[in-house]
Amino acid sequence: MEATFYIAGGIAVISTALMLTRLNLVHALLYLIVSLLAVSVVFFTLGAPFVAALEAIVYAGAIMVLFLFVVMMLNLGRHAAETERQWLTPGIWTGPVILAGILIVEVVYLARGASAGLGTGATGPKAVGIALFGPYMIGVELASMLLLAGLVGAYHLGLRKTEKPEIQHDTATDEGRAAIGGELVLAGTDRSARTT
Repeated sequence: MEATFYIAGGIAVISTALMLTRLNLVHALLYLIVSLLAVSVVFFTLGAPFVAALEAIVYAGAIMVLFLFVVMMLNLGRHAAETERQWLTPGIWTGPVILAGILIVEVVYLARGASAGLGTGATGPKAVGIALFGPYMIGVELASMLLLAGLVGAYHLGLRKTEKPEIQHDTATDEGRAAIGGELVLAGTDRSARTT
Protein backbone atom coordinates (compact mmCIF):
# COMPACT_ATOMS: atom_id res chain seq x y z
CA MET A 1 0.00 0.00 0.00
CA GLU A 2 2.89 2.34 0.73
CA ALA A 3 4.32 1.75 -2.74
CA THR A 4 0.96 2.67 -4.28
CA PHE A 5 0.91 5.91 -2.31
CA TYR A 6 4.41 6.91 -3.37
CA ILE A 7 3.89 5.97 -7.02
CA ALA A 8 0.64 7.97 -7.20
CA GLY A 9 2.28 10.90 -5.44
CA GLY A 10 5.18 10.81 -7.87
CA ILE A 11 2.81 10.73 -10.84
CA ALA A 12 0.94 13.71 -9.38
CA VAL A 13 4.15 15.71 -9.02
CA ILE A 14 5.49 14.77 -12.47
CA SER A 15 2.23 15.43 -14.32
CA THR A 16 1.74 18.75 -12.51
CA ALA A 17 5.26 19.84 -13.51
CA LEU A 18 4.61 18.77 -17.11
CA MET A 19 1.27 20.62 -17.05
CA LEU A 20 3.03 23.82 -16.01
CA THR A 21 5.66 23.56 -18.73
CA ARG A 22 3.39 22.78 -21.71
CA LEU A 23 2.81 25.59 -24.19
CA ASN A 24 -0.19 23.96 -25.84
CA LEU A 25 -3.33 24.35 -23.75
CA VAL A 26 -4.84 20.96 -24.66
CA HIS A 27 -1.65 19.15 -23.63
CA ALA A 28 -1.62 21.02 -20.33
CA LEU A 29 -5.23 19.98 -19.70
CA LEU A 30 -4.35 16.33 -20.35
CA TYR A 31 -1.54 16.44 -17.80
CA LEU A 32 -3.80 18.24 -15.32
CA ILE A 33 -6.41 15.46 -15.61
CA VAL A 34 -3.71 12.87 -14.92
CA SER A 35 -2.54 14.91 -11.92
CA LEU A 36 -6.05 15.13 -10.47
CA LEU A 37 -6.60 11.39 -10.91
CA ALA A 38 -3.27 10.71 -9.18
CA VAL A 39 -4.31 12.89 -6.24
CA SER A 40 -7.55 10.90 -6.11
CA VAL A 41 -5.56 7.67 -5.80
CA VAL A 42 -3.45 9.29 -3.05
CA PHE A 43 -6.62 10.15 -1.09
CA PHE A 44 -7.89 6.59 -1.51
CA THR A 45 -4.66 5.09 -0.19
CA LEU A 46 -4.83 7.42 2.82
CA GLY A 47 -8.23 5.98 3.76
CA ALA A 48 -10.52 8.67 2.36
CA PRO A 49 -12.51 6.99 -0.42
CA PHE A 50 -15.24 9.65 -0.28
CA VAL A 51 -12.74 12.46 -0.89
CA ALA A 52 -11.09 10.36 -3.61
CA ALA A 53 -14.42 9.95 -5.39
CA LEU A 54 -15.13 13.68 -5.08
CA GLU A 55 -11.69 14.46 -6.47
CA ALA A 56 -12.26 12.25 -9.49
CA ILE A 57 -15.88 13.29 -10.14
CA VAL A 58 -15.80 17.00 -9.35
CA TYR A 59 -12.29 18.04 -10.35
CA ALA A 60 -11.21 15.54 -13.01
CA GLY A 61 -14.76 15.45 -14.37
CA ALA A 62 -16.77 18.64 -13.99
CA ILE A 63 -14.01 21.21 -13.69
CA MET A 64 -12.09 19.79 -16.64
CA VAL A 65 -15.27 19.89 -18.76
CA LEU A 66 -15.54 23.57 -17.83
CA PHE A 67 -11.93 24.12 -18.91
CA LEU A 68 -12.65 22.28 -22.14
CA PHE A 69 -15.60 24.58 -22.86
CA VAL A 70 -13.37 27.60 -22.23
CA VAL A 71 -10.80 26.25 -24.68
CA MET A 72 -13.56 25.68 -27.23
CA MET A 73 -14.91 29.21 -26.72
CA LEU A 74 -11.46 30.71 -27.23
CA ASN A 75 -11.12 29.05 -30.62
CA LEU A 76 -9.09 31.44 -32.70
CA GLY A 77 -10.27 30.17 -36.08
CA ARG A 78 -8.77 28.21 -38.93
CA HIS A 79 -5.16 29.27 -38.25
CA ALA A 80 -5.32 28.02 -34.65
CA ALA A 81 -6.89 24.73 -35.77
CA GLU A 82 -4.16 24.23 -38.37
CA THR A 83 -1.45 24.95 -35.79
CA GLU A 84 -3.02 22.52 -33.34
CA ARG A 85 -3.25 19.84 -36.03
CA GLN A 86 0.50 20.19 -36.61
CA TRP A 87 1.12 19.84 -32.86
CA LEU A 88 -1.03 16.71 -32.50
CA THR A 89 1.56 14.12 -33.37
CA PRO A 90 1.42 10.62 -31.88
CA GLY A 91 4.50 11.33 -29.76
CA ILE A 92 2.77 13.89 -27.56
CA TRP A 93 0.38 11.27 -26.17
CA THR A 94 3.22 9.15 -24.80
CA GLY A 95 3.61 10.98 -21.47
CA PRO A 96 -0.06 11.15 -20.47
CA VAL A 97 -0.69 7.55 -21.59
CA ILE A 98 2.24 6.16 -19.55
CA LEU A 99 1.26 8.08 -16.40
CA ALA A 100 -2.43 7.22 -16.76
CA GLY A 101 -1.53 3.56 -17.37
CA ILE A 102 0.41 3.41 -14.10
CA LEU A 103 -2.58 4.90 -12.30
CA ILE A 104 -4.94 2.35 -13.88
CA VAL A 105 -2.69 -0.51 -12.72
CA GLU A 106 -2.73 0.95 -9.18
CA VAL A 107 -6.53 1.29 -9.18
CA VAL A 108 -6.93 -2.32 -10.37
CA TYR A 109 -4.54 -3.44 -7.62
CA LEU A 110 -6.56 -1.55 -5.02
CA ALA A 111 -9.87 -2.85 -6.37
CA ARG A 112 -8.72 -6.47 -6.14
CA GLY A 113 -8.85 -6.44 -2.39
CA ALA A 114 -6.07 -4.29 -1.05
CA SER A 115 -7.27 -2.48 2.04
CA ALA A 116 -8.13 1.14 1.41
CA GLY A 117 -5.99 3.13 3.72
CA LEU A 118 -2.56 3.61 5.20
CA GLY A 119 -4.19 5.27 8.20
CA THR A 120 -6.48 3.87 10.88
CA GLY A 121 -9.39 3.07 8.56
CA ALA A 122 -11.69 4.32 5.87
CA THR A 123 -13.48 7.59 6.52
CA GLY A 124 -17.07 7.75 5.27
CA PRO A 125 -19.14 10.74 4.14
CA LYS A 126 -20.83 11.09 7.56
CA ALA A 127 -17.51 11.49 9.36
CA VAL A 128 -16.35 14.03 6.77
CA GLY A 129 -19.56 16.06 7.26
CA ILE A 130 -19.27 15.96 11.06
CA ALA A 131 -15.63 17.05 10.88
CA LEU A 132 -16.34 19.88 8.45
CA PHE A 133 -19.45 21.27 10.09
CA GLY A 134 -18.34 20.60 13.66
CA PRO A 135 -15.14 22.32 14.77
CA TYR A 136 -14.41 23.79 11.33
CA MET A 137 -17.82 25.32 10.62
CA ILE A 138 -16.53 28.90 10.57
CA GLY A 139 -13.81 27.93 8.10
CA VAL A 140 -16.37 26.33 5.79
CA GLU A 141 -18.57 29.44 5.98
CA LEU A 142 -15.60 31.71 5.26
CA ALA A 143 -14.71 29.56 2.25
CA SER A 144 -18.29 29.88 0.98
CA MET A 145 -18.09 33.67 1.34
CA LEU A 146 -14.80 33.62 -0.59
CA LEU A 147 -16.45 31.62 -3.37
CA LEU A 148 -19.37 34.07 -3.42
CA ALA A 149 -16.93 36.98 -3.74
CA GLY A 150 -15.24 35.18 -6.64
CA LEU A 151 -18.61 34.63 -8.31
CA VAL A 152 -19.55 38.32 -7.98
CA GLY A 153 -16.11 39.34 -9.29
CA ALA A 154 -16.41 37.02 -12.29
CA TYR A 155 -19.86 38.42 -13.06
CA HIS A 156 -18.54 41.98 -12.82
CA LEU A 157 -15.57 41.24 -15.08
CA GLY A 158 -17.74 39.45 -17.66
CA LEU A 159 -20.49 42.08 -17.72
CA ARG A 160 -20.88 43.80 -21.05
CA LYS A 161 -22.53 47.18 -21.11
CA THR A 162 -25.16 47.77 -23.78
CA GLU A 163 -25.23 51.11 -25.50
CA LYS A 164 -28.42 53.06 -26.13
CA PRO A 165 -29.24 53.83 -29.75
CA GLU A 166 -28.14 57.30 -30.74
CA ILE A 167 -30.39 59.93 -32.28
CA GLN A 168 -29.34 60.50 -35.86
CA HIS A 169 -30.01 63.87 -37.53
CA ASP A 170 -30.30 64.19 -41.27
CA THR A 171 -29.08 67.67 -42.11
CA ALA A 172 -29.06 67.07 -45.84
CA THR A 173 -32.80 67.73 -46.19
CA ASP A 174 -34.39 71.06 -45.45
CA GLU A 175 -37.09 69.48 -43.26
CA GLY A 176 -34.50 68.36 -40.69
CA ARG A 177 -35.93 64.93 -40.00
CA ALA A 178 -34.65 62.93 -37.04
CA ALA A 179 -34.86 59.17 -36.67
CA ILE A 180 -35.71 58.23 -33.10
CA GLY A 181 -35.98 54.52 -32.34
CA GLY A 182 -36.89 53.65 -35.91
CA GLU A 183 -39.71 56.27 -36.12
CA LEU A 184 -39.38 59.22 -38.48
CA VAL A 185 -40.24 62.53 -36.76
CA LEU A 186 -40.17 66.03 -38.18
CA ALA A 187 -37.71 68.22 -36.34
CA GLY A 188 -39.34 71.15 -34.61
CA THR A 189 -42.76 69.50 -34.29
CA ASP A 190 -44.24 68.28 -31.06
CA ARG A 191 -44.85 64.50 -30.95
CA SER A 192 -48.05 64.90 -28.93
CA ALA A 193 -49.49 67.39 -31.43
CA ARG A 194 -49.24 64.92 -34.30
CA THR A 195 -52.49 63.00 -34.29
CA THR A 196 -53.98 61.43 -37.32
